Amino acid sequence: MSSMKTTEIPDNYPATVVSNDLLMGGAERGDDVHQIVLEVQQAAFRCAVGQSIGVLAPMHAAAPEPFHMRWYSIADLPGQSGSGNPTFTICVRRHVQKDPGTGIVYKGITSNYLCDLSVGEHVRIAGPRGLAFEVPKDHDATLLLIGTGPGIAPFRAFVKYLHQEVKDWKGVVRVFYGTRTGLETLYSNQRKSDAALYFDQATFDALDALSPEPHWADPITWDLAYSERGAELLKMLDDPKTYVYLGGLKSIGVHLDELFIKLLGSADAWTKRKAALMAEKRWAELLY
Repeated sequence: MSSMKTTEIPDNYPATVVSNDLLMGGAERGDDVHQIVLEVQQAAFRCAVGQSIGVLAPMHAAAPEPFHMRWYSIADLPGQSGSGNPTFTICVRRHVQKDPGTGIVYKGITSNYLCDLSVGEHVRIAGPRGLAFEVPKDHDATLLLIGTGPGIAPFRAFVKYLHQEVKDWKGVVRVFYGTRTGLETLYSNQRKSDAALYFDQATFDALDALSPEPHWADPITWDLAYSERGAELLKMLDDPKTYVYLGGLKSIGVHLDELFIKLLGSADAWTKRKAALMAEKRWAELLY
């Protein structure tokens, strides 16, 4: 997800809130995560798994720009409403941060706007843009999906697409996911359990890397989670059929660089390995 000035906003379209479901947390604590379905009031609109949609949050009258915009990854397979209009799903974490020095609370403009929307309300959207995660031509490839927090959303859509739309998919999917209390908090809990549909797939395996503190921004214990799977990770990286996809906070890139340097024994070795993966288009990132 990223922000953009209004002067840079491309053509945008009206959309209506079909549903706004709480996946976890609570607004009173400022840690709620919502799954929001929007219906685009334009029949020709098209989007795909792996793309992002821009949402324009209206600003107050005194603001220098009338809108604030952020991009959100598509979190499910695109659909269609009863009236025939296209629909899509996004996963939004409410951003609330308190300055420890001043005590001032800062609220993310677009995330709070979206989390507070009611069914039937109207929004403006832009895009779609990008296609971060593509299905490899080789359908028995190994996919290594690494993400944090709501970064699981595009992976959820991607995995659903593989199992529902790619009929001859025989590859292996490995999800390494960092969050504060586990993968189940978003898409396998008492409110939403569709991720569990893939846990019994022979090709699917998930490993949680947990934060030691109860906040999304706290460090994820990647080293601890990966220490037991280091040999498996190296074996996957050595396989020319392995594709690595990253989703979530930008800080994950730094942590993974540190981890893979340890696994490979030197920064030079990891720099060369990562460069080769990128050159072969087997490394893709969707970070914010």
